[in-house]
Amino acid sequence: MVIEDIKDIQFYKTLLAIALPIALQNLISSSLNLVDTIMIGKVGEIEIAAVGLANQFFFIFVLLLFGINSGSSIFISQFWGKKDVANIRRVLGIALVFGGIISLIFAGFALFLPQMVLKFFTKDVQTIALGSTYLSVVSLSYLATAVSFSYSFGARSIGEAKLPMIISSISLVANTILNYLFIFGMGFIPPMGVKGAAFATLLSRIIEMFLLLWIIYYKEHPLAGKVKEMLDLSKSFLRNFFKTTSPVILNEGFWSLGMTMYLAAYARISTEAVAAVHISSTVQNLFMVIAFGIANACTIMIGNEIGANHQEKAISYAKKFSILGVLIGLFIGITLFLSTPFIVSFFNISDVVRHSAIQILTVFSVVMSAKVFNAILVVGILRGGGDTKFSLFLEMGSVWLIGVPLAFLGALVLKLPVYWVVALVSLEEIVKALIGIPRVISKKWVRNIIEEM
Repeated sequence: MVIEDIKDIQFYKTLLAIALPIALQNLISSSLNLVDTIMIGKVGEIEIAAVGLANQFFFIFVLLLFGINSGSSIFISQFWGKKDVANIRRVLGIALVFGGIISLIFAGFALFLPQMVLKFFTKDVQTIALGSTYLSVVSLSYLATAVSFSYSFGARSIGEAKLPMIISSISLVANTILNYLFIFGMGFIPPMGVKGAAFATLLSRIIEMFLLLWIIYYKEHPLAGKVKEMLDLSKSFLRNFFKTTSPVILNEGFWSLGMTMYLAAYARISTEAVAAVHISSTVQNLFMVIAFGIANACTIMIGNEIGANHQEKAISYAKKFSILGVLIGLFIGITLFLSTPFIVSFFNISDVVRHSAIQILTVFSVVMSAKVFNAILVVGILRGGGDTKFSLFLEMGSVWLIGVPLAFLGALVLKLPVYWVVALVSLEEIVKALIGIPRVISKKWVRNIIEEM
């Protein structure tokens, strides 16, 4: 039976058509962060820590956007299963409105209260000063980020993942060039360090948004709705939308806060610990692009089949994705372990930070199989199937009842090195997988959420 699941050629054709562009886009985004980190690393370790902590605030913002748009993708993929363009545009309208509201709130804090935000993560005065400079400039890009997110997720959900991938490629090139110009200076442009990295990020995100909007509306894309079409919303439509989507938003919100608590625990160890974690996380995200591509493809493929009333096919897909997740996780983990010393050698860091980063990446490689499976489980199978409440409780429970207590136990009580604290925190991935497997087997996650809309 397992062999039959693995040999389904049509499944892999569909998977590659969706997952490959998404994985490439994630690779581009992660590469953008890696370029930032490497270039800032040439300036110094405090600068790496400052940008890393400032980006943690952006990380919370992005995960809330991910929650809204991941929730909207569930609906868009199921509506696309029955080719209902009118309702797809309504869902897009909701995502744009609420994404815009969240972006303005976060931009307000980052622009006017950057030091207050950063004091939550660290007490180091120099790190806060540098991070505040970066955060106040980057905050101006938050609205553009929200708009790009909504249209990119919408395009993916109807199987057109190439468009956001191409736009992200252009954004990466722009960001890399602007980073070099603004961080180190050239000709009449003075070197600006951290502030230069912020300006490069701001401009590249604005370029990304305008290119995406221009192509979608120029081609009269299914997502190219008029304002009137996107805001043609009834109370029952909104109620049904948020009934499914609110657990996803809460999930991402509480999960991002959990990740923030992890970083707060690491920051209590030392600034070097924060730098090591930031470098390691950036590298890990680069290796996880395949997993995120498959997880998003899983959401779309399962959602399309449920929307078309092909429940048994959706269940079959879930089994295939689960097996694939474990196998790919093993491959990624081994590759990360073998390449870690080479990758870390690119960073201009002290021996202490280098040693910690290598140890942290070793921990990441050991738990990679569980991490990849969990990404497919939560983002792909449970959300694609409309089972958002269970995924909420699964994520919240594993992070807040296991990960966060262990982070502070290791950092503040046991006074462990940062890599051992990361190892303790990683136990939540194992527990999450063990609880999630029976849910997939039960088939209780299969729900057609568009029947009532």
